[in-house]
Amino acid sequence: MFAEERKQKILEFVRENRKATVQQLCDKYDVSSATIRNDLRELEGSGLLVRTHGGALVKSKAGFELGTNEKKVLYKAEKADIAEKALRLIEDGDTIILDTGTTTLELARKLGRKRNLTVVTNDLDTALILDEIGIEKVIMLGGMLRSGFHCTIGSFGSDVLKSLQVDKAFMGVNGFSFEKGASTPDLQHAEIKKAMVEASSKVYLLFDRSKMGRKAFARFAETDQIDAVVMDEVTEDERSLFDDSGIDVVC
Repeated sequence: MFAEERKQKILEFVRENRKATVQQLCDKYDVSSATIRNDLRELEGSGLLVRTHGGALVKSKAGFELGTNEKKVLYKAEKADIAEKALRLIEDGDTIILDTGTTTLELARKLGRKRNLTVVTNDLDTALILDEIGIEKVIMLGGMLRSGFHCTIGSFGSDVLKSLQVDKAFMGVNGFSFEKGASTPDLQHAEIKKAMVEASSKVYLLFDRSKMGRKAFARFAETDQIDAVVMDEVTEDERSLFDDSGIDVVC
């Protein structure tokens, strides 16, 4: 395993398990403690985790969020799988919203398999991909560029959304809990996400299980506003809670 691939796997392991010891990581990746400590030092230097004596902790403050380029290297296989499942929820002729995010970006890459779509998005990368694959009806929401996240936020985009009614919204999340619903660390970003939810007849959340149970700073959707979640995996207890909340699970 190459060093960069190992660091990616270490970061995924720490984020999923909230913490890890050096010994756990040595055993898991069959390298020396010196190598693991060096990897953790570099990951901490990039702001991706917090080193502790003997291991590392996930950087999980409510207001913390990885940038888009950092997110792209995490859970690649899971995101591709989630996107494939989400694609089955889209019909030819649909008008949809694609929220910003690396999982929704994977869904955008697959939309060439559908016909006559109208897509509304605030994500710069998504708009470019949709143009490249030949989606003719793309509405790019204006506003202030959110530095490091390749998307627009602010009242310009929210005002446009107030005048629209779309069939389905496919939303990314930083955290989901049954108590708080769907949340994101940035207050301004939450506002445009709220407008997306309100403009949509159906709302689908796309996220890997590392987001399950997390609570970010700003809520943008209550559980009763969410029609379904599309995930990589879910426990039977979680599925029961989703059922009780009236949320379908695609998994």
